[in-house]
Order: sequence, then C-alpha cells, then structure tokens
Amino acid sequence: MSDSDDENLASMFPEPPRPPSPEPTIATYNRNNTFITSPEDWKEIKIRLVGDHPLWGQYLWNAARSFATYLDEHRDLYKNRNVLELGAAGALPSLVSAKNNARLVVSTDYPDAPLINNIKHNITINLTPEEQNRTFAQGYIWGRPVDELFEISSSRTDQRGYDLIILSDLVFNHSQHDALLSTCEEVISPSSGSPTPSVLVFYSHHRPHLAHRDMEFFSKAESRGWKVERIVEERYPVMFPEDPGDEVVRSTVHGWRLTRA
Repeated sequence: MSDSDDENLASMFPEPPRPPSPEPTIATYNRNNTFITSPEDWKEIKIRLVGDHPLWGQYLWNAARSFATYLDEHRDLYKNRNVLELGAAGALPSLVSAKNNARLVVSTDYPDAPLINNIKHNITINLTPEEQNRTFAQGYIWGRPVDELFEISSSRTDQRGYDLIILSDLVFNHSQHDALLSTCEEVISPSSGSPTPSVLVFYSHHRPHLAHRDMEFFSKAESRGWKVERIVEERYPVMFPEDPGDEVVRSTVHGWRLTRA
C-alpha cells in the first residue's frame, strides 16, 4: 500500500487497459465457539472477494474479522434495529448483523457493478431467505445525498435513520474523512432509548508512518460534535508482510465507538 493511495478517489479507480482481473477468492470467517449454543446456530460465513479492485475490495481485512467477533458479542447494539455499513467490500460485519437479528441491514460500497454484485452474492450464499428479505446491497459514494439510504429504511421499517453505522478499515482514506463523517451525521438515528445509536470504526495502521493521519479522523469527529471512545485493541497476523513499518503496529486492530455528544 503506497502513500499516494488515499490522495483522492480518482487515484484508486481502474486505469485503462490492463490484464484481466484474477478470479474471485473465498475467505471463511469461523464463529467463536462461545457464541454457538445449539446445533441450529450459524457456525461460519464464507466471503467471496473480488479478484482484484483498486478500492481494495479483494481483501478480507483483519478489521472485518475483529468487527465480526465484536458484533457477535454485542448484539444489543443492533438487534431489531437498523444497520448501515459503508465501504463494505465483502460485507462480513453486515452479514453477522443480519444473522444476529438486525431489523434491517444496508451494505454499501462504491457503485461499481463488481463490488455491489459481489455483496449480493455473499448475501445470497450466507443468509436464510428470511434474513435476505431484510438485507440489501446498495451503491453509495460517501458524502453524497442519502435519499436512497433513507428510502430503503423508510420503506422497510418505521424509521428513516440507522442505529448502527459500520466503518471497517476505511480511515486510511485520509481525503475521505469529512465525507464519511458527513454521511454518518446525515443518517444516524436521533438519540433515543438504549443503547445510544453509534458509529463503530475498526481499522489497522497499515502505514505506521501515517498513523497520525489515520487518527485525524477522530479529532475531526470530536470537532464536529462526536464523542469518541476506544473499545477494542487486538493483534492479528500482519496482512502485508512485505510492507515497511513496525509489524506490531500494522497487525493491531483498533476499534472505536462514536456517539453524538
């Protein structure tokens, strides 16, 4: 991952003619046995990943695995509530939310057919028909109007907003911090009841020398009226062994919870 990857979205788009993309791959998330209490409980989720994509959709990031386990452990955050994932890629956190009885799950990524069709595929192969009926794949560009997101929630539930917003390994897109926060501010449900509607942000510092840039997301959030709280810090095998920088830093997943102050 190079320093220029996050300069702007245009720099991450496909360039003209290049060799055909590799075939999709399959990554398996195995559920922690602690959460399996009966033979009927789900045990794994198989994530098909696009073979290659300039928006990094070909990886099942460590943050997504950590996210999945956290969501399994904290179902009160989304059970019978509306969930939105931004930049979903393979959509593992979305699928965990759907399988654990979220009322509505909208899994979004950049409106590029291979990405959205791949999310739809993962919904189909992992969810029961009843779970599929309340789970949607939707193209969406961060910071743009949210009318379509509201249309889905309003037509399927009794509210417009979302009670849990999932951001999994997105903060390395430094130029998009404000756009991400703007979307979250637009769509999060008003604070009522318990638990408080929140944004969960999980990530690793893939480029340790730019960790301070990653963290600017949270200082920006505070300046915009969010309360930020660290909730997770755990190690995983490093994703890009050949990359420079401290492997401990690059293999650590951090999780934060944002609520409106």
